[in-house]
Amino acid sequence: MFNSLQGRSVIVTGSSKGIGRGIALRFGSAGCKVLVVSRSRSESEAVAAEIAASGGKAMGFAADVSRQADMQAMAQVAVESFGGIDILCANAGIFPAAKLGAMTEADFDLVLGTNLKGVFLSVSACLPAMKAKKSGRIILTSSITGPETGFPGWSHYGASKAGQLGFMRTAAIELAPYGITVNAVLPGNIATGTLADLGEDYIRKMTASIPMRRLGSCADVANAALFFASDEAAYITGQSLIIDGGQILPESLAALEA
Repeated sequence: MFNSLQGRSVIVTGSSKGIGRGIALRFGSAGCKVLVVSRSRSESEAVAAEIAASGGKAMGFAADVSRQADMQAMAQVAVESFGGIDILCANAGIFPAAKLGAMTEADFDLVLGTNLKGVFLSVSACLPAMKAKKSGRIILTSSITGPETGFPGWSHYGASKAGQLGFMRTAAIELAPYGITVNAVLPGNIATGTLADLGEDYIRKMTASIPMRRLGSCADVANAALFFASDEAAYITGQSLIIDGGQILPESLAALEA
C-alpha cells in the first residue's frame, strides 16, 4: 500500500526518542529520506544512523521547535539535502506535570511554546517548499489528553494538544488549494521510556483501563502517520485518528468488568 512513499523527503521533529523515533524509523523503512530533528545533535544522528544501518537514507539535525530561526534552518537543510519537503511530522512535544495552583506562568508558556507554537513554526517553515511542489503531507502528533480526555497535572499539555486540532482544521482549509493535507494522530498510552518514568503503578492502572489490555507501541502510532502521508490518503484532510486500544470508549472501569 505504501510503495508511493519511496524516495519522499520527510522531516520528523522530536524524533530522537519515543514516538518520534518510531515514526522516523518507520518512514525510513518505507524508503523515505528522513531528517531526524531534536534538540540534541548526537541523539538525532544516532537515530539517523539506525535508519542508515537498515538500508535507509537519513541525517540528524539539532533544532528547537519553539525557535523560528531553528525551524527555518531545518527546512532549508531538508531542501538542500533531499531536494524538497514532501512530508512533515510535527511530533515534538513535552509533558511536565504541574497542577493548577502550583503551575507557574513559565510552566504554561514552556509547554504551549513547544507543543503548540512549535507546530505553527515548523509548519510555517516547510510551507514554501511544499507550495512550490503543489503537494505535501503534514501530520501532527496530538494526544487523547486534551481533545478527548483529561488528567490531573496536565491542563497545559491538554490545552496544547486540543489547540493543535484547532490549528489543524483551519490549516487544512487554507492549504487544500496547494494539494497539502493536514491531519493528526492522537496516541493514548504508548510504551515509551518517558511513560515508564511515571512508574509501575501508573502503567498498571492505565493498562487496566484499556479494553485491549495493553499499552500501545510506537509502531502503532507510526503506521497511522505513514497512512496519512501516503498517496492512498490523498483525499483525507483535517482529520484525527485515535490510537489508544479503545481507552476512551468505556464510560467507567465497570464497563470493562461487565
